[in-house]
Amino acid sequence: MKKSLGAKALALPSPVWVVGSYSTDGQPNIMVVAWGGICCADPPCVAISVQSTRLTHANISQCNAFTINVPSKDHLLATDFLGIASGKNTDKFLVTGLTPVRSEIVNAPYVKEFPLILECKVRHVIDLGLHTQFIGEIMDVKAEEAVLDHSGWPVTEKVNPILSSACNRSYYALGDCLGKAYSLGLSIVK
Repeated sequence: MKKSLGAKALALPSPVWVVGSYSTDGQPNIMVVAWGGICCADPPCVAISVQSTRLTHANISQCNAFTINVPSKDHLLATDFLGIASGKNTDKFLVTGLTPVRSEIVNAPYVKEFPLILECKVRHVIDLGLHTQFIGEIMDVKAEEAVLDHSGWPVTEKVNPILSSACNRSYYALGDCLGKAYSLGLSIVK
């Protein structure tokens, strides 16, 4: 039997993404978001939700661009710090030792050390209440060659992304590959 938990901002698991943005004076900033995902294939778009009180919200609103940086679990401590500290009074790149790289595609920085980057220009902004959803058109994807397969696609196990659970405020890593999508279920068809 299922128990009602009430209306909650809850989905399992959530990605742990680091969003890069510039202030109007060109200062690079990064913050952690767990509320995001792909929202369109053509044009390729991603959606993230950011509280209006965050520096990143002001930066994205002013520069109309952001990056999604996918950290590997090797960068867990730095990533967690990025979710604790505020860019309003902390240079998070300086404190963590991460390196900001100016995108040549959009007006936002990305994190050199992270294996997978999405460079986005803002396409839509939706005020949802406490959060604003920024829908970014993905202008380019950058990946470390070490995480690519023979066809040039990122391999999840090599990226080794971090997942989160809002329920218990914890981080998780991926488990075993269970099989190929859009093929396992074909065994049901007779």
